[in-house]
Parts: sequence; structure tokens; C-alpha cells
Amino acid sequence: MTKRWLLLRVVLKGMFSSMLKVIDKLIDSLTMYRLLLYYLTGLLVAAIGLSVFGDLHYKPLYIALSAAILLGACWIINKVFAYIFKAPVNPESSLITALILALIISPDPTGFNILFLLAASGLAIASKYLITFRGKHIFNPAAVAVVLTALGPRQTASWWVGTAAMLPFVLIGGLLIMRKIRRERMIMSFFVATTLSTAFYSIISKVSLTSSLHNMVLSSSIFFLGFVMLTEPLTSPSTAKKQTWYAVIVGFLLPPQVHLFNYYTTPELALIIGNAFSYLVSPKTKLFPTLKQKIKIAADTADFIFNPNQKFAYQPGQYLEWTLPHDKSDSRGSRRYFTLASSPTEPDLRIGIKFYDKSSSFKEALLDADEDTPIVAAQLAGDFVMPKNPSKKLVFIAGGIGITPFRSMVKYLIDKDEKRTVTLLYSARTEESLAYRSVFEVAQARLGIKTIYTITDPKAKLTDSNAIPGTITGELIEQSVPDYLERVFYVSGTHPMVEAMQRILSDLGVSKSNIKIDFFPGYA
Repeated sequence: MTKRWLLLRVVLKGMFSSMLKVIDKLIDSLTMYRLLLYYLTGLLVAAIGLSVFGDLHYKPLYIALSAAILLGACWIINKVFAYIFKAPVNPESSLITALILALIISPDPTGFNILFLLAASGLAIASKYLITFRGKHIFNPAAVAVVLTALGPRQTASWWVGTAAMLPFVLIGGLLIMRKIRRERMIMSFFVATTLSTAFYSIISKVSLTSSLHNMVLSSSIFFLGFVMLTEPLTSPSTAKKQTWYAVIVGFLLPPQVHLFNYYTTPELALIIGNAFSYLVSPKTKLFPTLKQKIKIAADTADFIFNPNQKFAYQPGQYLEWTLPHDKSDSRGSRRYFTLASSPTEPDLRIGIKFYDKSSSFKEALLDADEDTPIVAAQLAGDFVMPKNPSKKLVFIAGGIGITPFRSMVKYLIDKDEKRTVTLLYSARTEESLAYRSVFEVAQARLGIKTIYTITDPKAKLTDSNAIPGTITGELIEQSVPDYLERVFYVSGTHPMVEAMQRILSDLGVSKSNIKIDFFPGYA
């Protein structure tokens, strides 16, 4: 019986691992925004299907018409505001806002309700341009829109997506979103905080705890708000610890029993209170950089150097969200996250990008860009930064274009003449594929930063004295970093590469707390 159970566990683990690989391959081919767009569209299609079979009491035609009104209104209003403010148009943004509104406002496109839909659309889009500071909007657009309509014409959101019939669809897509954005800690903190808050208020109100938790799971906004709206990048904090506090605040305020005197919270009100906290603790960054130069730095890899329109502070290893509107955008969309390869000690911003035979439309548009091309860089974020304590011993492990954050860190150390105990292990297909070698050569000469290149192509010629054939293995780490158990490991590269390194380091006995990961979700 034990052997059969062990065999079954091995088989199930293998099946689960294979399934995750398929899922990761699928979601890595899409940006977070495009995946969210497909998810929200799928929820509306599912809702129409359920209503046809009587599982939802809304009319299928009403669901479709309400969504169409919101989509059209948000798209047009966004165009108008973008023209007035001379801002690049991002069609995905307005469509996502419209679809969220369609899923939280009761679908009833008749009479006065049409004005409610139009008002919500206008307020949501307007908030992105008017309720801002230093170019950054403060509140989730859909949430602030329904808060304002509740205060004005007293039309409120019903959050009809939070029903038992819709729950399976919300959960399936929501888990894909969570897997994509790697904010499990924030989302789970929100769920735990909401559960504890619900239990607390049920106990002090002497209401059935079982009934309250049942309603929380099957008939509330918890999952849709947690997966979709809580995680919006522009209105949530940029680092893990702040994200946890943000999630706890919103989760604590979410239960309908929460109130101050006669004022009761709603899901949208809880969220915008959390957004206000997020704004206070997050960087206020929105840049309109000008492209200065394109430099080939390795085979199929180029650096794009920008002149920022203003000075701003960041830490080596952090990233920005880059928006480049362009015609005929593919499934990757017009917004991408790129780690800054530049150091804060340099006046310009630098991002390194690898190109393939069939690169994304975003990369092709960037390749064709010039100094007049409108580009927006915003949402500075990332915990993939060096420890404040300079005595900490470090190992940098990079695969392919995953080298960019390490270029930023090493250049910073060079410019600051800051000596740290660092070993760099950098894997690439050929020596010609290695980027930023000149920077690492200077670091090795001036600061003693040990550098080892592993070349994976068995036919590749090796000319660099730091290059060896093969991949980064546990044996290589043991040989090149004898005191590896005393080190903090930073790993950056593709999702499979990062996961492989995590397994290798775990097998070596490296503590999970001493492994920091950064990954690039898709190279299209």
C-alpha cells in the first residue's frame, strides 16, 4: 500500500509539474494586461452563457448591451482625454476598465440606468487624468467611479460577478492572473485578512460565523476584487512588504459589517482607502523619456538609451513599466516591464532587450522608434535589490538577458567604488551572446568581483579566460563559491531557468530566505 501510494504521489507530482509548464508557456506569451483583458472577456461570455440556462437572473441581452455601452463609452472618453492632455493612447487600459465596470454594475441598459453606465464610464476614465499627482493616478478607476456615483446620484455597484454560479470561472482565471504576476503573498494576505475580519465582526455581532463565511466565499466580491482590482499595478504598492500591508488594510475593511458610526464600507470604498495608503508609501514616478541611442551589445541584443525628462531616484535592480502605443499590436500589447540596466549613478536610462526571429510588435516598434516617438515609463518597482549591509556576501546568477539587473548593480558598485564580496555566474549560448562584458571586466579588475561565463552551445568556441563550457550546475557553484552557504543568491532569467536554479540551490542546502529571484515572463 505504501509503495503504491508513493508511486501515485510521484505520478501526480509529474502530472502537476507538466500541467504547470503548459500553463506557464501559455501565460508567458501574454502580457499581464492582455491576459486580464481575455480573462474579463471570458467572464462576460460565461455570464451570458449561464444566464441563457437560467443560472443567472440577468438577461443575456442586457449583459451584452451593458458591456457594449461601457466599452464604447470608455473607449471614446479615453480618446478625448488623451487628445486634450496629449497623452499616448493605451486602448487596453480603457477596455479593461469598461469590462470591470460591466462585471460589478448590474446589467440593466434601460431608462435611467443607461445614464448611470455613461456616468460611471466618464468618471472612471476622467479619474486617470484628473485625480492624479505628478502624472500618476491615485485610485482604481472603476472603484472610484462607483464610489462617486454612490455619493452623487446614489447609484451603486452590485458586484454581481461575485455569485456562486460565477465563482468557478472567477477562480480559474484569477489563479492564472496570480500565477502570471507572482503576487501570491499579497493576494493570500488579502484573503486571510478578509476572513479574519469577517469572523471577528460575526462574533461581536453574534451572527452565525458559518453563515458569514459561506456568504463571503459564495456571494461576495472577495475573489474578483482580490484577483483583478487589488492587483492593479498603478494603484498598488511596488514592494512586497508594502503590498502585504496594503492587502491587509483592504481585507480588513471589506466585510459589509465594518463601519464607523453610521457609515458602512463597501468593496469599492475599501479598495480606494487601500489605494490612498498605496499612494502615500509608493514612488510617484511617471517619465516621458526621449530615445537617444540604440547600441548593439551582443548577438541579437541591443541597449536602448533614454534621456529622462526629469531626475528620479531608483535602486539598482528595479524596473519600470514602459508604454509604447503602436499600430497592429500583438498579444503582448503596448505595455511591457523592463529592468533598468543603467545605474542610478548614470544620467541616462538604459534597458537591454533581446530580439528573436519573430519578436513582439512592441519590440519591433521600439526598434523603429526615434527621438520623436512618444514613450511613457512609470511604476518604478521591484525588491530585486542588493542588501543594505555591504558585508553580505552575494552570488549573482544570470541567464540570457536576465543579466540586465546585474549590469545595473555592478555599474553602481564601480561608480561608487564600493567593494562587496560578489561572484557572478552568467550563462549564455555563445560568447557573442554575452552582454556587458566590458563592465564586468572593469568590476573584476577594480573591485575583485569574480566572473564566470558558462557557454551552453557545445560547438561554440571559447576565447574568454572566464568562459567555460556547459551550464550552471550545483557542482559549479560548489567549486566556484566554496562558502555558498554564507551567501545570498540573486537569480534572474527566464521562468524555467529561475525554477531550475531554485531547485539546484535548494538541493545544495541554501536557505529559501537567501534566494532572491527575478524573472522575465516571456521573451516574445
